[in-house]
Amino acid sequence: MTPRLETRPHAPPHGLPHPRPADVLTRRDVLRTTAALAAAGLAPAGLAAAALPRRANPVLRIGLIGCGGRGTGAAAQALRADPDTKLVAMGDVFKDRLDSSLAGIAGEMEGDAATRIDVPPERRFVGFDAYQKVIDAGVDVVLLTSYPCFRPAHLQAAVAAGKHVFAEKPIAVDSTGIRACLDAAAKAKAQNTALLVGFCWRFHPGMRQAVAKLHSGALGDIATVYTNYHTSTIAKRPRKPDWSDLEFQMRNWWHFTWISGDHIVEQAVHSIDRLAWILHDKTPARVTCLGGRAARSGPEHGNVFDHFAAIYEYDDGRRAFHSCTQIDGFPGDNKDYIYASKGLATLDSWGAKFPFRALPPAADTIWNGSGNPADSGAMYQIEHNELFASIRAGSPVNNGVTSAHSCLMAIMARMAAYTGKTVTWQQALDAKESLVPASLDWGPMPTPDVAVPGRTKIA
Repeated sequence: MTPRLETRPHAPPHGLPHPRPADVLTRRDVLRTTAALAAAGLAPAGLAAAALPRRANPVLRIGLIGCGGRGTGAAAQALRADPDTKLVAMGDVFKDRLDSSLAGIAGEMEGDAATRIDVPPERRFVGFDAYQKVIDAGVDVVLLTSYPCFRPAHLQAAVAAGKHVFAEKPIAVDSTGIRACLDAAAKAKAQNTALLVGFCWRFHPGMRQAVAKLHSGALGDIATVYTNYHTSTIAKRPRKPDWSDLEFQMRNWWHFTWISGDHIVEQAVHSIDRLAWILHDKTPARVTCLGGRAARSGPEHGNVFDHFAAIYEYDDGRRAFHSCTQIDGFPGDNKDYIYASKGLATLDSWGAKFPFRALPPAADTIWNGSGNPADSGAMYQIEHNELFASIRAGSPVNNGVTSAHSCLMAIMARMAAYTGKTVTWQQALDAKESLVPASLDWGPMPTPDVAVPGRTKIA
């Protein structure tokens, strides 16, 4: 079984026990969760379909691009989402990740592995061009779960080839990538192919119910939102003697801005996406962001920051706030705080509690929504169920624009923190910044400098 990366959006803070990996649901988990959500009246049609008998549909052939922990989980979820799917091609930069992922997917599919997985050696591709070989291997749906820096190129290639796409977040690490993804989203819409980006909290039944309640006016007009993602440092991997500079950086990819976008883009973007969702996906006019590197040291920690605090300003006069940390020993928290004209709401993604309270002095609970503890795992399955259901229905889902906007909100905050400048939405969208090297080889590659606010320039 391939190791699971500690970058899941619901990962608990340092010092708390980790739950069973939420991106690995067994058949028993799916059936148990389906029954529980159906009893509560919360099960989407796609989730219920996962437990139905096999249907007589044409087989959808799946290709996996990026074979880490998230890719392994996504492949298993795609296979469970529709009984008439088959995994037929896989690609990754590293062979060991591909081999481990293939074994992991087979283990997750249990007795169905022989009929649902058909990835012979000639359809296992390794290298920087593996993504194109997977796309060209006769697949109908591609799962893009490789390093974030490569997502725009992979997405553009998949859409150009007319494939349906699941793309993990973030879909880009810089403004150049965002523009490419927006272009791909428009092309997918025009050709009627699916594009679903994995902002999984929008598929969490309890979170959906809470946000719908907010949008219905249960607390009146929303004045401001504050989201946070305070967690511990992601694992680091000491350098092995046979690793080149590039391999060392890619094996520690979440610590290097050019690969991950920094943790505000790679991890905390989930909280920023919820902020955007709560505010009806309205884009901010500008952002000012504090940030720095107080607790990281050593080569494995690359050049990323360990804390950010962003202030988003909107053209209607409102401000919204986000903070995130990756610091060991720092108090953990991953909640969304909503302040409205009639009351306050707290959406606790780790605790699956969503209470709404009236304003003081009464401070009475006026709605006490909560989610099933299994929902944080089920949301990964639900997003795939709804993706494949939309393909079958001939109405393919496309959340590419809102997803690109959420990613740009995170990118512009990083730009503001790195430079010490206020960054406008248009400035971020138009920026020439391109973090991904034009060409890559396995030779020398110095670690990029750590940004210094006030000195680092906006491209």
